[in-house]
Amino acid sequence: MALALVIGLSSWPANAQEAGGPPDRGQRSRQRTGDPQGNPGAEGWRMPPSRLIAVLDANDDGAIDAAEIAKASTALKELDTDGDGKLTADEYRPSQPGGPGGFGGPGRPAMSGPRGRGRGMRGGPGGPPGDRAGVGELTFDSSPLAKDNAEKKILAVLDDMNQNERRGMMSVPRDDGRYLRLLTESVAARNVVEVGTSHGYSAIWLCLALRTAGGKLTTFEIDAERAALARRNFKRAGVDSIVTLVEGDAHQEVTKLKDPIDLLFLDADKVGYLDYLEKLLPLVRPGGLIVAHNMNAHQADPRYVKAITTNPELETLFVKLGGSGIGVTLKKR
Repeated sequence: MALALVIGLSSWPANAQEAGGPPDRGQRSRQRTGDPQGNPGAEGWRMPPSRLIAVLDANDDGAIDAAEIAKASTALKELDTDGDGKLTADEYRPSQPGGPGGFGGPGRPAMSGPRGRGRGMRGGPGGPPGDRAGVGELTFDSSPLAKDNAEKKILAVLDDMNQNERRGMMSVPRDDGRYLRLLTESVAARNVVEVGTSHGYSAIWLCLALRTAGGKLTTFEIDAERAALARRNFKRAGVDSIVTLVEGDAHQEVTKLKDPIDLLFLDADKVGYLDYLEKLLPLVRPGGLIVAHNMNAHQADPRYVKAITTNPELETLFVKLGGSGIGVTLKKR
């Protein structure tokens, strides 16, 4: 694996350029001050990283730290789609999107682009933003901005958790957390349910939206140590008063819920998503959302995908902000 990888990396710039793809690493990572045609005024766009970098940079922070290096062998196996123990050019280079909606057929997610790293507007090979995505696609980046001191404090805690507590926690990437906050606040959610607390990272993103709307979060965690760490993080972020953390098997505990749910976030055992859906969908209000994490070809349960894409009372889209994949399902009014 290591030898094949080194050879592949050494040949990447030339091959990518021939195909109209991204230039060398220095050019890809450099921030530009003009638009894709060299015109000024469109700051912040950049060429996306290759699939290799995308899969290694698990937390999407632009750096490959010691923990990610230690897990490199496991991470690279995600790209070895044929399971032959080596990576070919077709496996580590960006690919074109799959079928409609990014899915290669009913109930089967398809990988697209450099691990779905395209954020914001996209541009095709050598074309402007808005063209179809592919080799050489362009992306725009943004960072969280604090509106007030309370939000600044919460964002500081989230940054610390992302930098120092991520290892072994299976928490969402930062941009996925930001997306959760965006969804929660945009639907004016007052009652949010999360299945899979871990150390509280995604829960605190949800609380960023709930805290100003008088909302509350109920989150379920089966592991006592992770639950204890989450409680400490809720307290230091100042959101502990709006969070109810339930320890135990969520498959059993969620049946005790009675109140209407505005947004349900699933990020626990993937084979359990269908059971959570069947038990909690009746509580989700019309116009409410079911958001499922890790909706990608390697982790998504086809039974859950089928359930949310064949029910005429639901409308589902699949979003790729990073490598994880998110399913966003609307319960129609």
